Amino acid sequence: MTNRSLAKDPQDLTVLVTGGAGFIGSHTVVELLERGFNVVIFDDLSNSSPVAVDRVRQIVGIAADDPRLTFVEGSILDRAALEQVFTTFPIDGIIHFAGFKAVGESVEKPLEYYWNNIGGTLVLLDVARQYGVKNIVFSSSATVYGEPDEMPLTENAPKHDATNPYGQTKSMLEQILTDMWVGDNEWNVVLLRYFNPIGAHESGLIGEDPKGIPNNLLPYVAQVAVGKLPQVRVFGDDYPTPDGTGVRDYIHVVDLARGHVAALDWMGGKLGTDVALDRCSHAGTPMTDGTRSGVGVFNLGTGRGSSVLDVVHAFEKASGQTIPYVIEPRRAGDIAENYAACDKARAELGWQAEYDLDRMCTDSWRWQSTNPNGYAS
Repeated sequence: MTNRSLAKDPQDLTVLVTGGAGFIGSHTVVELLERGFNVVIFDDLSNSSPVAVDRVRQIVGIAADDPRLTFVEGSILDRAALEQVFTTFPIDGIIHFAGFKAVGESVEKPLEYYWNNIGGTLVLLDVARQYGVKNIVFSSSATVYGEPDEMPLTENAPKHDATNPYGQTKSMLEQILTDMWVGDNEWNVVLLRYFNPIGAHESGLIGEDPKGIPNNLLPYVAQVAVGKLPQVRVFGDDYPTPDGTGVRDYIHVVDLARGHVAALDWMGGKLGTDVALDRCSHAGTPMTDGTRSGVGVFNLGTGRGSSVLDVVHAFEKASGQTIPYVIEPRRAGDIAENYAACDKARAELGWQAEYDLDRMCTDSWRWQSTNPNGYAS
């Protein structure tokens, strides 16, 4: 079945966003709607809230019955539910966020992570192919680089073994999606490797709402600032970095969301195999035989590293709160620094991050302080 073309105006395109009620997904849905796309969110709500979907409608100013945004509750492991979506809606492309994402939990529950993230994606791809939808933007991660050889990380840096099952699922799915294109070059694939998304929408209506104690630094810092947690645990202050704490590339979630819209625009210019092959000459990743795949791979980060203490102090400034922290030993598997080279996204997608760390912390504090219990409040 011939692939649906994305070379149409946004109002004539319908995008399926799996995991669209989650942190990055909900912000991406806002950006899609503001650009004029029609959106179908498919989410099992295992790590998200239907309130986020209501808040998205509030931000964009559309009613609950507006056909531009439809919410469907379901799991990507449920073939019948996915077939119903593709039967009901004229899906043109997919942005695929759905998946379990807690690094520590993935070590404790590897089978659940492989079953859901790998198995669910295989079901999604098979159903999409059945309905002639071969345009997909995949939510990948900088974890696929593993222990980096040098900084900053470019898209051509070698992929090393991921240090946990979560990272392995991202790396394996990148390979599966690349192989899909090799076997059938009607597939139109973009792999977006995120660095460390933080921040929230400037409205304060949507943001990160982790279940239980947060795994990531910034929601943890925010919960200390709001009084839910006693202090920030800083793992290691003896790294070869300016202040001894680990350095990461933090990116505002709204910048990240806009990267997905840019990826759809880029894909819309690929009208057929000849154009796709031409694009490959400078947009794909090297294959073992020296040719280039038609899979677009892009880092999404700021290109700048910030240390753990940089984040703590920026959040103190944003919140007006003193944030206590305690230094603990390094964690196994943590690396000293990790930040992106984003020149390719700027050159190919016309995209670059706009917001700095102060803005990330200001927006995150607005969300946390007005929603201290997340969507439950």
